[in-house]
Amino acid sequence: MDTLRDKGNINNSGTMKQIFINLPVKDVDASMNFYKQLGFTVNPLFTFDNQKCMVWTDHIYVMLQTLEMSKTGEKKNIADPKKNRIATFTLPVESLDKVNEIMEKGLKAGGTEPTKLMDEGFMQIRNIEDLDGHNWGIIFLDIEKFKTMTGK
Repeated sequence: MDTLRDKGNINNSGTMKQIFINLPVKDVDASMNFYKQLGFTVNPLFTFDNQKCMVWTDHIYVMLQTLEMSKTGEKKNIADPKKNRIATFTLPVESLDKVNEIMEKGLKAGGTEPTKLMDEGFMQIRNIEDLDGHNWGIIFLDIEKFKTMTGK
């Protein structure tokens, strides 16, 4: 049976090799439903009334937290992502069709598309903002075209 270490999820010091992105949201249940439409799944181990754990891959988790939970122990104000540019995130997928499929589901679930499709020939990217204004790029990168173009 594979262990977390065998799968590369835990390094030699016993630390998990994953990223947890904590996002403050106004309505965790509505946000959870939005992220499900993008293709995330719920991890019940880290999911509670004030926090929903959404999984993109074995290594990428998004923690949707109530504003109250996000403020706990924090001295800084939480920026409103609908009014302020904060961190943006990119989710790579296997094809342009998959980019479009995810975007259509996200738009139907209440997301907005702040910019048009960017097509660089080797890469296509569409941006979607979630219900709270957090920005996600859904990207397809044809790595072979990229290598040819850059000579690498």
